[in-house]
Amino acid sequence: MITRGLLISFEGIDGAGKTTQIKALVRELKERGYAVTTLREPGGTEISERIRELLLDSRSQINPVAEAMLYAAARAQLVQDVVQPLLAKGMIVLADRFIDSTIAYQGYGRGLSIEGLHQLNNLATGGLEPDLTILLDIPPENSHRQLSLFDRIEQEGLEFQNRVRQGYLEMAGVLPRIKVIDGNLPAENISAIIIDIVTRFLKGDCGIED
Repeated sequence: MITRGLLISFEGIDGAGKTTQIKALVRELKERGYAVTTLREPGGTEISERIRELLLDSRSQINPVAEAMLYAAARAQLVQDVVQPLLAKGMIVLADRFIDSTIAYQGYGRGLSIEGLHQLNNLATGGLEPDLTILLDIPPENSHRQLSLFDRIEQEGLEFQNRVRQGYLEMAGVLPRIKVIDGNLPAENISAIIIDIVTRFLKGDCGIED
């Protein structure tokens, strides 16, 4: 049984199936006796949820720099009020998006400075990074077939989502904590892969291969 908290993030383009897989992992970890909770970004606190409404409102016209700063503001509040206290209690925190989303969406997607966004993330989180990241990879055309409601980000279209996807894959190529999983596999197969990765990680096998 782990004695310190762990932060596990789930990433991927919109419609990749993160919510489904997080729920499956929560059930499995709870059955094994782990203390686990889930969070979503942006959101998780009163202030962060209000920022989320603004960011995802299709009527909002937000400058890319302002957008990045709003995501960082929501994240800063979440980390201070929720994430750090939970980790201090030794819990496993499963986050539906975290710092990598900013790099993928506002960096590769919007074209903002990657280095600048890393600095912004560091300021917002105090240097906190996920211990492990699950990246569900699917082509954007598959993603949009799964989406029935379009928020402001989802309305950007396939070209934007392709840039975001490429950004995620480039990050995975240099960050060992990011484990890429084929999101086109059947949901139960994906769940089995994720459970295997997380179980081995919790046992201390940090050198697992994708």
